[in-house]
Amino acid sequence: MKKLFTATALAAVCAASSLAAQEKIMISDPNWNGARAVGHVIKAIVTEKMGGEAEILTGMNQQPVIFAGMDKGDGSIDIHPDMWMPNWQSAWDQYIEGNGTVKTNNSYAGTSRLYVPSYMADKLKSMEDLNDPEVAAMFDTDGNGKGEYWAGDVTWASTKRWQVKFKSYGLDALWEPNVVSGDTFKAGLAAAYAASQPQLFYYWTPEALHVQYDLTPLEEPARSEGCEDLDLDAENWLEVSEFECAGTPASVYVAYSASLETRNPEVAAMLSRMQLTGDEVGLWIQEMFENKRDPAEVAQEWIADNAETVDAWING
Repeated sequence: MKKLFTATALAAVCAASSLAAQEKIMISDPNWNGARAVGHVIKAIVTEKMGGEAEILTGMNQQPVIFAGMDKGDGSIDIHPDMWMPNWQSAWDQYIEGNGTVKTNNSYAGTSRLYVPSYMADKLKSMEDLNDPEVAAMFDTDGNGKGEYWAGDVTWASTKRWQVKFKSYGLDALWEPNVVSGDTFKAGLAAAYAASQPQLFYYWTPEALHVQYDLTPLEEPARSEGCEDLDLDAENWLEVSEFECAGTPASVYVAYSASLETRNPEVAAMLSRMQLTGDEVGLWIQEMFENKRDPAEVAQEWIADNAETVDAWING
């Protein structure tokens, strides 16, 4: 009887572990294409290759909420598919280094710069050129005497960083930020590009925008000691922060709740071993969002073509 009880108890534990391993994975959906593409690939790996369940939380694009959800560890939000650093240094310090409630994979490299359409490249080549009132006037669409540039979405830390840059370069008197969603910006860019009108905007790689349009980045001063001193969490972040040089290349991570290590250890292990490249992410973006293909189909095709790589992520 004792042996029977032990065997039964062991079977129950194994069954419980199996159920835990299959706990549904909740993937956030930040509102840019790179994050969406990576999210679809993760979902396909979990559902198609690992036999689990995963859901992309459409509309879950408030990054502070995403990080707080991963920190809670209750399964409401498990994954941020495209965490850009150092844009979210405060979240890194709090949840990864501090609480230890969020983990990451190995990063891939990204860049973020200020761009104009290449048909504007003969008129301005560097941030220094933005000090010319005649240049700023070309980008003044509302007649208030200031040129406009797209700094990003209101929820992005990078949006603050570009506003700090313009202040630090002494451009506040001539320029003002246009803070709107990525989708709104891209619709405006398409219309402006078709009419060869001026546009000045922050953007990044990898992204399919660089395939769709011919874009030129503006040059910035080289980095030097003390050229970047940011406190974006301060109430008066714009006044106390300085940034008057080129940024460093970004490191982009898949971030996930540390609670997955107990709630779904197989998926947590897979995410920890996941190693992406900018070229891969750029390909997914192009196929899913520019060529308008079904994201699930693109993800499944890539997984089939890279089975050995994906199996190594899953099995170690």
